Amino acid sequence: MKDKPSSELFCPHCQHTLYNWKEQDQVTIYKCGNKNCPCRIQNLKKLNPAERMMQKLIPTHFKLNYQYREYHLTPEQIQHSEPKQARVDLTKIYNTDNVLGLILAFYVSFAMSAKKTALILRMVYDIHVSSQTILNYAQAAACHCHPFNLQYKGGIDDICSGDETYIKVLAKHHYVFFFVSSEKRSIIAYHIADNREAQPAIVAMNEAIRTAQPNQDITLITDGNPSYPAGLHFLNEGRENKIKHIKVIGLENLDEDSTEYRAYKQIIERLNRTYKQHVKPAAGFNSFDGAVSLTTLFVTYYNFLRPHMSLNYKTPIHIPELDDIKTIQSKWIKILSMAA
Repeated sequence: MKDKPSSELFCPHCQHTLYNWKEQDQVTIYKCGNKNCPCRIQNLKKLNPAERMMQKLIPTHFKLNYQYREYHLTPEQIQHSEPKQARVDLTKIYNTDNVLGLILAFYVSFAMSAKKTALILRMVYDIHVSSQTILNYAQAAACHCHPFNLQYKGGIDDICSGDETYIKVLAKHHYVFFFVSSEKRSIIAYHIADNREAQPAIVAMNEAIRTAQPNQDITLITDGNPSYPAGLHFLNEGRENKIKHIKVIGLENLDEDSTEYRAYKQIIERLNRTYKQHVKPAAGFNSFDGAVSLTTLFVTYYNFLRPHMSLNYKTPIHIPELDDIKTIQSKWIKILSMAA
């Protein structure tokens, strides 16, 4: 038996009253129960033959009926993940700026583990720094780089793609949400959470569109994770220019959207592979803060320091102050000085 409608909400497609379908801590979901609703009929037509067969066998796997989500999120719950205050002050460390720059160059830019970075510094440069000191320096640098990443992100393209990839924190799965601008190739949002549900998706998408123009028409390309369309209900509430959403599902182009937009989805897939190469030496993280710190520094490197082949070996975001600096370690120090 369906619950009786708990509020006077109506389906915009067929004007049937919505009923209270699910009650959760962060959202109340209302659903249209009309099987002849134009929204349901249109969604059924979009299914390919394999999906139609699966829908008959497992109908709960497909959300065909119109749904309205009423979120109960507070401003604190949609805050971007950011590095916590570090235990060291980079202005008071005993090592020189050049040593700090070398640490960030090896640990972040060249994706070395903290222990291997310490080994290289000792055997090549006769610089004795412990692996724990390297992690402390990285966390302190991330505290400066996070606001720098947000400040210098710049505008976004009309089409952006997003996805989440998993990492291990204390031997448990966590998820890193990325959004990338399709033409600039810059990372426009990054967020880490212990789940891949609607709330972290909202945080990532909210940051992705933060620097968009007021009247800009934005399209977000993602996979079939239902967290993204669910989150867009929240972001589009009261918004004149609604954010469009395109799903690219699977490895084969079985529908028109996948055929037209798969190239954009491949951009974010390549970013995920690059990110995995940089966090693989860590072999998992011993703390959530460590994951946030390295991810923050990776975004700094990717956006401002890493030449991109599709951009004629230019960086996604140009910082004029770095033009005359030749070495990667000196560029790191310049960014930290600009961020301080």
